[in-house]
Amino acid sequence: MRELRRNDKQTTLDQAVELLSDAEYGTLSTVDGDGQPYGVPLNYVYRDGAIYFHCALNGHKLDNIGGNPKVSFCVVGDVEVLPAEFSTSYQSVIAFGVASEVVGNERYQALEWLLEKYSSDFMEQGIKYIDKLDKVTRIIKIEVRHVSGKKSPVKG
Repeated sequence: MRELRRNDKQTTLDQAVELLSDAEYGTLSTVDGDGQPYGVPLNYVYRDGAIYFHCALNGHKLDNIGGNPKVSFCVVGDVEVLPAEFSTSYQSVIAFGVASEVVGNERYQALEWLLEKYSSDFMEQGIKYIDKLDKVTRIIKIEVRHVSGKKSPVKG
C-alpha cells in the first residue's frame, strides 16, 4: 500500500481504528467490469478487523464485488470548518480489503452488531425485524488488509 503523502497528518493505528469503530456511516468504493468506480454511503459495523454491512439481495455494489472483491471504505469524523484559516479540520480513515458474503452464525452476529450500534434501545424489536426481513437481506464482510488514518490540519 502507498504511504500517506503527508505523514505529519497521519494518525496512529489505534486512532484510526477508533474512528472506524465509532463513525456513523462510511462510503464503500468498488469498481465494475469496465473500470467505472462506484462509491455508495452506507451503515456498517467494525468488529475484529472486519467491516460488516447489510444490503438487498442484488444491486450495483454486489455486481461490482462479484467481479472484483477488492474494495476501499472511507469514514470521516470530527469535521469543523475553519473559515478564518481557509481550511477544514477533520479526521478520516481509509480501509482497504476484500469483500465477501457471510452466512450462518457470523451473518446473524453481524446483524446483531448493527442493531447494537444503531438501535441499542430497541434490541427486542430489532431481532423481530431481522427475523422478518431475513430472506431479503445479505451481509457483506470486508476483511480489512490495510488502514490509513489522517487528521487535518494538524494543530500545534
